[in-house]
Amino acid sequence: MDSLRSVLLPGTGAALFQVLLWCPLLALAVDWWLGEPPAAWHPVVWMGKALQWWGDRLAPTAPVAEDFKTFWRSALVWCALAAIVLIVAGVAQYLALTLHAFLATALLALLLKPLLAWRMLRDEVLAVEVALGQSLAEGRSRLSRLVSRDVSALSAQEVRESAIESLAENLNDSVVAPLFWFALLGLPGAALYRLANTADAMWGYPGMRGGRYWQWAGKWAARADDVLSWVPARITALLLAAGARGLPLATLMRQAGKTPSPNSGWPMAAMALALNVRLAKPGVYALNAAARSPGPLDTRRAARYCDNVVLMLLPLVAAVQGLVLLVCRGA
Repeated sequence: MDSLRSVLLPGTGAALFQVLLWCPLLALAVDWWLGEPPAAWHPVVWMGKALQWWGDRLAPTAPVAEDFKTFWRSALVWCALAAIVLIVAGVAQYLALTLHAFLATALLALLLKPLLAWRMLRDEVLAVEVALGQSLAEGRSRLSRLVSRDVSALSAQEVRESAIESLAENLNDSVVAPLFWFALLGLPGAALYRLANTADAMWGYPGMRGGRYWQWAGKWAARADDVLSWVPARITALLLAAGARGLPLATLMRQAGKTPSPNSGWPMAAMALALNVRLAKPGVYALNAAARSPGPLDTRRAARYCDNVVLMLLPLVAAVQGLVLLVCRGA
């Protein structure tokens, strides 16, 4: 146990805590000022390419009633990719933490930054509102960069609702969950989560997509993402509720249960209640259905609520990191 602990967390307790304490703040600062790294250097892009290569070889081109062979092959590939990600991230973290505290903080923050993306998400959602002000076609085109659903028949109101929903859902996927797993497991935890989330986005479909059938090939990826997102999604919802000066928990739970996903409904329902607007996906769900439809200003209000969540998240991450270090050092 001592040898494993020293490999994962080299350095003294006080110095290590300082590095881990400042790392998320610095990573978010780099994200805000510089945005995303080039695709050629982006680890999530690398994950996506690996998943695409394997997906093309795992998922059949026609529906299959039961295909447990494909399910287990896909699960094995997912686990192999996860092992590679954990090892690479673990080695990178170890090497960073062997440096002087200042250099360790800077390097670890630069390694963490590509695993979270707040500035890009915020800008893309606000850009949908700007495009929608120009024309419905422009709004639909801009929204298509954010969501996987067919946007060709969406009304202006549905485009706006979808953008706000995407902001709330991806606040968890792109910020809260990576930092939650970083607080618990360091860089390997954040990297593993982004692999799982990317795999779910690429493989986790219940039917045909991109000319391939994902019902069995993507089932493991979808369930893995559900497990890893379960706690962070609820933290995201509670922080949104806190930023809105409190929302009834029973109401939040009831609204979150209206979506088919066990997790995405939580931040989306919290956002709907915080803004006191209706957010819906036609034919699937309607959150806070009795409320008014969102207007142009509500998109900016949603972005401000999410800004508050990011700020509130930092001391929470620091507290979790402190507890993890105490447990590791005392084990």
